[in-house]
Amino acid sequence: MPEQLNLSTLKPAEARRDRKRVGRGLGSGKGRYSGRGIKGQKSRSGSSKMRAGFEGGQMPLHMRLGKLRGPYSKDAMPVGPHRTSTQAVNLRDLEARFDAGADVTLDALRQAGLIKNSKIDVKVLASGDLTKALTVTAHRFSGAAKEKIEAAGGKAVALREPVTTKSKKRRLRGKGSPSQKSAVTEVDSPDEEQTAAPEDEG
Repeated sequence: MPEQLNLSTLKPAEARRDRKRVGRGLGSGKGRYSGRGIKGQKSRSGSSKMRAGFEGGQMPLHMRLGKLRGPYSKDAMPVGPHRTSTQAVNLRDLEARFDAGADVTLDALRQAGLIKNSKIDVKVLASGDLTKALTVTAHRFSGAAKEKIEAAGGKAVALREPVTTKSKKRRLRGKGSPSQKSAVTEVDSPDEEQTAAPEDEG
């Protein structure tokens, strides 16, 4: 049976360790430089709070490695296939989360847990089947998703106008058109020389 707890039997739960007292003279063993050495980074204050990836001032690893091609700067975002500011929602998710005749808005998508933020553009994609008539409101729709929604008796309301891409015209190599290349121009032969009329001798 444990002994009764009183002031004379109080003990700490773990063994206590005295803190290191530095800068108390040479005789203390931790005077003068206080265990930090003479010079260098670790003798300075804040040396234990280096940011992640700091390599002592030399060129860090992420700058020594090769760079990806294309406009990947923060000022150019969002561009390219790897970074985008559009949230994707598939038709199979709408089929599972909403009842027939429901009005699917951005707030409804957020409450259903399909998107995290209603301030970011939402694009509806055509993965899965849709058998319910839903009125879906989103920023963009894929062509197949819009067809499936309308085929099920629903309606797709786009908040942004569809982006039309212009096809690039192929430039013909060489000068002039092919019709101009095939045209043959008549050139006087160099063998035909014009002779000057002789002058009258007086």
